[in-house]
Amino acid sequence: MVSVNLNVVDGVIIVDKPRDWTSHDVVNKMRRFAGTRKVGHLGTLDPSATGVLPLVIGRATRLAQFYTRNDKIYEGTIHFGNSTDSYDADGVATSPEIAVTLDRAVIDAALDRSRGEFDQMPPPVSAKKIGGRPAYELARKQQPVDLKAVTINVYELSILTVVNECDGCEATVRVHCSAGTYLRSIAHDAGQVLGCGAYLKNLRRIASGDFKIESARTLEQLAALSEEGRLVEALVPAAQLLPEFPAEMVDATTAGQIRNGRDFRVSPFRPLSGSRFVKALNSEGDLIAIGEARLPHLYHPVLVL
Repeated sequence: MVSVNLNVVDGVIIVDKPRDWTSHDVVNKMRRFAGTRKVGHLGTLDPSATGVLPLVIGRATRLAQFYTRNDKIYEGTIHFGNSTDSYDADGVATSPEIAVTLDRAVIDAALDRSRGEFDQMPPPVSAKKIGGRPAYELARKQQPVDLKAVTINVYELSILTVVNECDGCEATVRVHCSAGTYLRSIAHDAGQVLGCGAYLKNLRRIASGDFKIESARTLEQLAALSEEGRLVEALVPAAQLLPEFPAEMVDATTAGQIRNGRDFRVSPFRPLSGSRFVKALNSEGDLIAIGEARLPHLYHPVLVL
């Protein structure tokens, strides 16, 4: 495979993660495609989940700190009729399968407790750390899993379809939520409310912050671009990232001062809406730094690429 070295190009590539791949597996594959070790992800996806996995490339890996609280949008299917220890289809059954027929109104009422802001208990089989060890390691060894509830916000939880068949009831849902939300827990809790058990059968992330599934590429597509030396075509340049931060063009002298950690002024004639952060771009339009407000129209470079 002919790899394209992206060390001189910084940005994000949005991958449509396949099922049964860990997020780290995808990062390793992209390192080979791009010919650089400077690749990271902006929030993991469970191996069984598919969809949007943004990867930061080159110096843009340093921007990851600004993406830790990105909202997410998912579509997934909840199976009603039994429960599992992992709250998904990959887990061990914890209750017998029972025949159940449910209508949309009943399911919607059961899901209502998972709307808005609330404290959610993570699944015992999860990557949450307990004493430095992932919870799933303890759970699989039948050791106590002492997890703490986390405050999350589910902005939207809507039912797309409900199908009742001989092998149980399944509801496809769409969820817009804050970072750290477990849809597996939402599915499990709904099953507990209804008394029939439930688990998350499948999950697809269709948006992570500004990154949408429409802009995602499969690993096969990215492999082909890499072979043809065109991987850069899949890259979202660093200057286009963090669109909520106003952009300020700086001259060569100011760019040099920024690289030395000196404060820089922005035009008083450009409304920055009191933005805490601005993006400093050089004359070529490349992102060189993120500045944080110190005084009106005066910013300090808190991150220099």
